[in-house]
Amino acid sequence: MQKILITGATGLIGQEIVKVCHDQNLNVHYLTTSKNKLSKEDNYKGFYWNPDNNEIDSNCFEGVDTIINLVGATISKRWTDSYKQVIIESRTETAKLLRETIAKHNFPVKQIISASAIGVYPDSLTNYYEETETETSDSFLGQVVQKWEAAVDDFSSLGIKVAKIRIGLVLSEKGGALPEIAKPIRFGAGTAFGIGTQWQSWIHVKDLSRLFVFTATKKLEGVYNGVAPNSVTNNELTKAVAKILHRPLILPNIPKMAMKLVLGEMHILLFESQRVSAAKIEGEGFDFEYHHLKPALLEIFS
Repeated sequence: MQKILITGATGLIGQEIVKVCHDQNLNVHYLTTSKNKLSKEDNYKGFYWNPDNNEIDSNCFEGVDTIINLVGATISKRWTDSYKQVIIESRTETAKLLRETIAKHNFPVKQIISASAIGVYPDSLTNYYEETETETSDSFLGQVVQKWEAAVDDFSSLGIKVAKIRIGLVLSEKGGALPEIAKPIRFGAGTAFGIGTQWQSWIHVKDLSRLFVFTATKKLEGVYNGVAPNSVTNNELTKAVAKILHRPLILPNIPKMAMKLVLGEMHILLFESQRVSAAKIEGEGFDFEYHHLKPALLEIFS
């Protein structure tokens, strides 16, 4: 029976991946920085690590042939210079610790699948990005993704297959951006951001979790975009949420400069535009349950 080690297993995406693993009779090991979260169930075993101190319980690798790597500090927090370093190192140093532990003990891990982000693609209203795109964003997010992916690529030196899932806007009722988008709309204060024509490449969290496990069971390697096949604009997203919540949109769009004053550099999360293709993972045989935004939102808000 395939055994998968997950970092970030207790997060929004990680919890859904664990459910999919168990539905497919895959055993899960997971790493946690909390010693009181160490489950010892046969199909869900927790192991302690403290990447800040370079600590890891190497027993976590016992019987594991695939790693799903989701760990990383949230980007939804004001980007001070010190916190920017936390965002980067929470991704690069954790990957380094995993790789060095595998190398030290010669664990027979065959594959690592790491989260990444579509923020690596340049801001554009007109481009349609596939995984072969070589131009990268010069934004802070672009820099994060490049360093993150480089740290994961180092696993290939151990003969381990490397897959990277560039994740878009994850839709879930339990966290992420959608509840924050819906909150002002529920109170009649919803509106789009800026010109509203910036592209939002989204994915339902259930499809994303299935996509990670699909990549594991099919032993895929390389870069795959973790987005649904049909991107929407920020205007379309805002209107769709308002319609499903039966709320009017009466306020003008929020100017970019206003949000820059409130959020600082982090405001680009709301205004950057990346229209991203899902064709490559579909070509591998992955079937999305939620191709279009409306059914995804109906499932979430029902």
